[in-house]
Amino acid sequence: MRTERFVRRSRIPASAEEVYRWHAEPGAFQRLTPPWEPVEVVDEGGGLRDGVLVEIRVRVGPFRLPWIARLSDCQPGRSFRDTQVRGPFAAWQHTHRMEPDGESACWLEDRVEYALPLGFLGRWFGGWFVRRKLERLFEYRHRVTVAVFGTFGTVGAVGER
Repeated sequence: MRTERFVRRSRIPASAEEVYRWHAEPGAFQRLTPPWEPVEVVDEGGGLRDGVLVEIRVRVGPFRLPWIARLSDCQPGRSFRDTQVRGPFAAWQHTHRMEPDGESACWLEDRVEYALPLGFLGRWFGGWFVRRKLERLFEYRHRVTVAVFGTFGTVGAVGER
């Protein structure tokens, strides 16, 4: 199975601990979901802890599909990871990292490693579409995070394949 990688990194004008706490608050996923994305939160799982399952429903064409992810590698104030247990991808692992940049700023990095279903056909027909959706999604998420903590952050993308 061939995996793809997507990375978005932005400087946030708040400490890594503050940004992590904000991501851990109830409703964080909803705050970070763009209004144009047809996503429904079924179960937030109750916090950022290893082993917690988070369930959402996503629309893929005319279908609403469950997407269940397990949280792991939760390091308060620094990082956490969600890995698809069941969902629309052949594989999905999303690492959220908050890297300190002095006392009152940090770098927020979202690193997604994923594989599309149907192998070559999935990549051929849907690769560009998924890549564009990830770019828009994480641009929005980082812009929201910068706005919450102030206007001195910088939003930017680091694309990898």
